[in-house]
Amino acid sequence: MAMEGGGGGTLSELYQRSKRLLLTTRDGLERLERLEFSSSNSGVDSPELSFSVKRDIGQIQLLCVEMDRLWRSIAAKSQRDLWKRKVEQVAEEAGSLKESLDMYFSRNQRRTQEARERAELLGRANGESSHVLRIFDEEAQAMQSARNSSRMLEESYATGVAILGQYAGQRDRLKSAQRKALDVLNSVGTSNFVLRLIERRHRVDRWIKYVGMILTIVILIAFWRWK
Repeated sequence: MAMEGGGGGTLSELYQRSKRLLLTTRDGLERLERLEFSSSNSGVDSPELSFSVKRDIGQIQLLCVEMDRLWRSIAAKSQRDLWKRKVEQVAEEAGSLKESLDMYFSRNQRRTQEARERAELLGRANGESSHVLRIFDEEAQAMQSARNSSRMLEESYATGVAILGQYAGQRDRLKSAQRKALDVLNSVGTSNFVLRLIERRHRVDRWIKYVGMILTIVILIAFWRWK
């Protein structure tokens, strides 16, 4: 299969790239969950790792958009159906990973909020809230930064999908315009041929008229001389 995408690479290459990203993303998500439920770390979050996982999921979804466009242009139905199932499977796995990551963010946010509330209660009790709240403020800021980065990634993904959709539409319109242009050119070529035939016929008619006039004059002259 040698269908090539606008983003670079054949359908097979894009598929292999998406499978590798799925493995990397799944491994990163498992590491996040191990950190979350680790008693020694008390559920410490890793904003860098969570952002990396989110970014990889976005890349997989963009690859799915490109692969979806490519498999639709395959001529053989059997191959088209095969690639359709493969691309749908990758998209489903990416969607499942995204749901797991969203649930992780939700749990982490809830855990941070609960810890903040506990710190406030403890602070009011022993007057040491300032130090404890500062610790959780830093963690909350890190989580907010990760969420902002995730939102920016989602917006970039949506923009990429829109651009690819516009590219596909422009490609179809360009093909239609090319077909219309060929039809017009064929029509113009046919019209020019007919006009040349008509012009040639007119020239022949003029010559016939001139020859007829000359023959008439010659006959008249010969007739008068004979008389």
